[in-house]
Amino acid sequence: MPPFIFLRGANGLWTVDGGKCDSNPVHVLEQSANCKCMTFSEDGSLLSWCNADSIFLLDTKTMEVIHEVNLPKVVALKFSPRATVLACWSNYTVNREQGTGIPNLHLLDVKSWTIKKSLIQKKQIGWDPEWSWDEGICVRNVNNELHFYENNNFETIANKLHLQKVSAFSLALCKPPYVIATYVPGAKGQPSFARIYQYPNFSGPESMLANKSFFKADRVNFFWNKIGTCLLVLTSTESSDSSYYGEQALHFLSKKGESCFVPPQKSGPVYHVEWTPTNSEFIVIHGYMPAKTTIYNTKCNLEFWDMKNKKLIAKTQATDTTYLEWSPDGQHLLTATTAPRLRVGNGIRIWHYSGTLMLQHFIAGHSELWQACWQPTSQIQDFAINVKPVESVVEQPKAQAAAYRPPHARNQDAPRPAPAPLHEYEPPSNAKAKEGDKSVSKNKKKREARKAKAAQEEGTKPQEFASSLETPSSHSVDFNTTGIPEVDKKLRNLHKKVQQIQKLQEQQASGKEMEKNQLEKIQSLDSLLKEIKDLELGNC
Repeated sequence: MPPFIFLRGANGLWTVDGGKCDSNPVHVLEQSANCKCMTFSEDGSLLSWCNADSIFLLDTKTMEVIHEVNLPKVVALKFSPRATVLACWSNYTVNREQGTGIPNLHLLDVKSWTIKKSLIQKKQIGWDPEWSWDEGICVRNVNNELHFYENNNFETIANKLHLQKVSAFSLALCKPPYVIATYVPGAKGQPSFARIYQYPNFSGPESMLANKSFFKADRVNFFWNKIGTCLLVLTSTESSDSSYYGEQALHFLSKKGESCFVPPQKSGPVYHVEWTPTNSEFIVIHGYMPAKTTIYNTKCNLEFWDMKNKKLIAKTQATDTTYLEWSPDGQHLLTATTAPRLRVGNGIRIWHYSGTLMLQHFIAGHSELWQACWQPTSQIQDFAINVKPVESVVEQPKAQAAAYRPPHARNQDAPRPAPAPLHEYEPPSNAKAKEGDKSVSKNKKKREARKAKAAQEEGTKPQEFASSLETPSSHSVDFNTTGIPEVDKKLRNLHKKVQQIQKLQEQQASGKEMEKNQLEKIQSLDSLLKEIKDLELGNC
């Protein structure tokens, strides 16, 4: 089966041959601009899409439409994990004559292509039901109550979980016993909270497996590991005092009852969260640009990795990328520029892992591209890695301009640049800088420059002021630590006060008129020096 790329946009729905890196359409499935969504089954054997009038089911092996049903104005689709049920959602409407709502959530039996159940789901946020891995249970949110169905029997509600004002949930895609996470937003100054339950144990004070409360959460996103033992909860606010775009925070919960806040390593938003295939670590991309990628373990501790034996294969630039995805063969990467994130320059690129650009295709007529993805497959084959660039007829991205070299050095052999590291360690943004760091020395120079400028304005010569910085004052105090934290803290504060008084004395000597409180500070110098001496000798 060729690795097709499916494209959906204003020109309809079509496929291109990603294996041959050919941009010519292979199959045109829809030619109208009314294709609002498309979705694959988990193994990629089935594809469903909709237009303004109908829903279609495609067999991707034969590329033939096997079913069609007249359900107009559908805007969202979702397959169950084993592709036995297709959920379809359209905007909620009311029958004006009867004054009742019209069912807008339809559950289709994929095999018979008949409607199993039609329900009312008013909001699009959280519209889709969630299934367990084996489809043993299915759950949906109905008016602050979670309804559970067993074995896709939607005629009978097998169980209910009632939580006042529950607004979000997530069912782990794992084998029995089933676990579910719930979120209830805070109200009237009370915190929000997320909880984990094990189905069907929902009653009693000990029914919760884990609980985590937090503030500043207008909405949440759940991230389960594949075995359903650990959960990450990403909280977001619409806006905040520090940022127009709001704030985000990450929290950890486990079935064992553990819960904690995941400490960020850099200030700024969280862009992506992903569990590793081992289910014991997770990766967070966060922080103001340039963003930082951090690996945590299940204790939420930052892990440092020895990358000595790793090699950087290639490095390239894919401008205006809004989406990227590895191909099923693991050797090619799809990057796309899509609307509505960017409405110009929409198109796709295919890259070989060696960094070679294999295909670059922009949508004709400057039309919009809404979605681009590889056809999923469960068959992934191993391959030997070859770091040599492969041949391509596509013009490769231009390299960055060479660094400037002065005229006298242009005919000399340029020194070879150091090999690019696979990752660079950046200390947390909230960590205190250490002496000797470039940032510390740079800031120190800035402070000294400001002091020199201030002294010059007051009539002191810069040379004299510079010498006064290098030569300690007669009243300067050496800060000797005692090893006792409480005493050292007090000594540090006293030392700061002495330094402040020394500055006032310098200003007084230059002829500056002192305020009453400044004169009182100068008069307290002797008592401060005596207190420091007593503390250092251990007399206090």
